Amino acid sequence: MEKRKLVRVLEGESVSPPPVWLMRQAGRYLPEYRATRAKAGGFLDLCYNPDLATEVTLQPIRRFGFDAAILFSDILVIPDALDRGLHFVEGEGPKLTPLRVDEIERLDPSNADTHLAPVIATVARLREQLPEETTLIGFCGAPWTVATYMIAGHGTPDQAPARLFGYTHPEAMEALLAMLAEMSADYLIRQLQAGADCVQIFDSWAGVLDEASFEAYAVKPVARMVQKVRAAVPGAKIIGFAKGAGALLSTYRQKTGVDGVGLDWAVPLSFARELQKDGAVQGNLDPLRLIAGGRALDEGVDRILESLGSGPLVFNLGHGITPNAPVENVEALLRRIRG
Repeated sequence: MEKRKLVRVLEGESVSPPPVWLMRQAGRYLPEYRATRAKAGGFLDLCYNPDLATEVTLQPIRRFGFDAAILFSDILVIPDALDRGLHFVEGEGPKLTPLRVDEIERLDPSNADTHLAPVIATVARLREQLPEETTLIGFCGAPWTVATYMIAGHGTPDQAPARLFGYTHPEAMEALLAMLAEMSADYLIRQLQAGADCVQIFDSWAGVLDEASFEAYAVKPVARMVQKVRAAVPGAKIIGFAKGAGALLSTYRQKTGVDGVGLDWAVPLSFARELQKDGAVQGNLDPLRLIAGGRALDEGVDRILESLGSGPLVFNLGHGITPNAPVENVEALLRRIRG
């Protein structure tokens, strides 16, 4: 069988039209997702139920024929496997037991394989049920982003608790990130072995770090993960999405070893073109253009295709699709890219 389109792009090939998928493409903007979610009960129940997680992953593929499906799960399943009291509060998001500095050395990853087994089962089912040509993407949160939630116990606007923790307890922060890197790499290896074609590492909070912290928290742990994953799965294809990292993305691929660089919508296309000289880029339409539709959507799509379409590009949003995105605008987006 010919290699799947998105994998070819991650290998550096230019494909026209480019493969397209959307972050959070299985989600609340789809009526069928809302129906399945109601059946599941809680959000975590949905993540850990292979039948339902498979179903919601397949829904956007059936409806839109995206070139890739991304496993339905959450970046916080790793701290959940560490028994950090994860629960989701409607309208407020995830809550965890805030991590104290003296608790880090007592964190026990030994139950992670058992805890995450349902997610791996979902990956295997998806590979069986997806169309042959559809790329299956596995994922995890990057150590820094996962650590921010563990330390604060919830999301914060600028991750001040985690940044302060790193400045005050640098050795403890390093130990925490190293442990999360090991666990997350093992988790990605299992996803790849179960049938994922490639994986994405989401560093949603990379943009709050200064240059030295970015190196220590966003580059070093991810480089460690990439190395470990490739030692177990030679040639594994990996996308790194360091949201908000701006100019620091210029050396991100070289320093971490990722194949594809995910771009948020604030990355200038001229800069993206420079990054593309070294390999695949992914992005980077503003999700609000998808809500606006019409001219705003068309212009956004056209600019990305004009700037990046002749190099290795995976078309995506610059962050996740929002619940109020109209389904007909997603259809218009795909028509525009494929036309």
